[in-house]
Amino acid sequence: MFGLRTRLMLAFLLVAAVSAGTTAALTYREARNAVLQTAQDTAVTSFRDHVQQTAFALPVRGGEDMEAVLRDIARKGKPHPWVVFAEYGSVRASSGENPVSTVITPELRRAARANPHGSFERVVKDGVPYLTIAMPTVFKTGPDSLLPSGLVLYAVMRMTDEQVNVDALLIAARDGALPGLAVALIPGLIAARSVLRPVRKLSQAARNMGSGRLDTRIPVRGRDELADLARTFNESAGQLEHSVRELREAEERARRFASDVSHELRTPLAGMLAVTEVLDEDADHLDPDTARAVRLVSAETGKLAVLVEDLMEISRFDARAAELNLDEVDVAEAIRKTVHHRHWTDGRVRTDLPDGIRARLDPRRFDIVVANLVGNALRHGSAPVTVHLRTEARSPGPPVLITEVRDSGPGIRPASLPHIFDRFYKADAARTRSAGSGLGLAITRENVKLHGGTIRAGNLSEGGAVFTVEIPLHAEEAVG
Repeated sequence: MFGLRTRLMLAFLLVAAVSAGTTAALTYREARNAVLQTAQDTAVTSFRDHVQQTAFALPVRGGEDMEAVLRDIARKGKPHPWVVFAEYGSVRASSGENPVSTVITPELRRAARANPHGSFERVVKDGVPYLTIAMPTVFKTGPDSLLPSGLVLYAVMRMTDEQVNVDALLIAARDGALPGLAVALIPGLIAARSVLRPVRKLSQAARNMGSGRLDTRIPVRGRDELADLARTFNESAGQLEHSVRELREAEERARRFASDVSHELRTPLAGMLAVTEVLDEDADHLDPDTARAVRLVSAETGKLAVLVEDLMEISRFDARAAELNLDEVDVAEAIRKTVHHRHWTDGRVRTDLPDGIRARLDPRRFDIVVANLVGNALRHGSAPVTVHLRTEARSPGPPVLITEVRDSGPGIRPASLPHIFDRFYKADAARTRSAGSGLGLAITRENVKLHGGTIRAGNLSEGGAVFTVEIPLHAEEAVG
């Protein structure tokens, strides 16, 4: 599609072309009619006068006398020479070489017999324009009565000079219209520029707001529709800036509250964890009800400690305070350490880890990624859980490190897949149990994004869920 500038120019030129064409056409028509009317009136009046002033002996007989009369009338032709023809019954005579004209039409002959005052007609024959005039001779039998004598004279006059003038008028009208269109480009460009300048400013202001500069405003000039649009934009931008400022302040307060609460809870939780560890050790020596209550308190205290740590980690990401400490690591060995430290060596977790794959990663954050995915699979899926490691070349771009964690559970409901990485989201209906803080997968995604990678969740065709982590492989793969 054409741009707004082009459409404005085309519309302006169309209006200019229609105006110039209409003006040229009307001017040409009036000038043409004036030229032809002048020549026509002069010829008809002159021919009528000469016919009325010439006496004819009746009945008319052809011969040199009649031709001489006709030549005499023809010599007096105005504004151009005539060829005069006479018709009386079967008698035919002319001032020229041929006694009968091929230009005179039957319609003109019928009009001459019907109108005693004469008739005329413009005819084009073989590309040459003619004016043909029919003038019957009459006897005046009374003040208002005329009696046709039966003799009709015809004058045939070429109108080539008038046609030349008419053609010149047409060329002048055309040549005058074309420069007018060219001149119309200048005000068209000026008008398009005056219209498009505010539109461009509005577009630039919208881009600035889209990039986060909510204090962008447009200068308002005049009182036209574009000025109203600029004022409306400024009012909308002001309201949006105010709303966004309030949202940001509320979000900042919420983040600060979560961070402060999490930080304040760490100290008492540390003491509570120490106490619950002692109580756990002595639970076997307590009565069954007390032992069950002690173990419940201990388990819930542990969950609360995990939730506090997760909240603090999320608050770091929200505050963009999370740092990436990269190191070149053996990825397979890093995954084995994660499995070993979580005591997942009882056959519930299987690994497919080719040796020799090295990459630049943050060891602590990559450990969190693997631990959260495997722990989530064990809690919400079914054992065995498989961790698969491989690399894949990409074009364009560097090769990527791909880590897949698969479980043997029922899989993830399709309705839950779009929300699986949302904070505090738990797909309880799709899992066998609901446990954890609901922040583990959100923290996992943030850690993967911090590495410049992506994570996605899906279901295997044979059953079970699969989480795929792709991280750019910044170090060359080593084969050991």
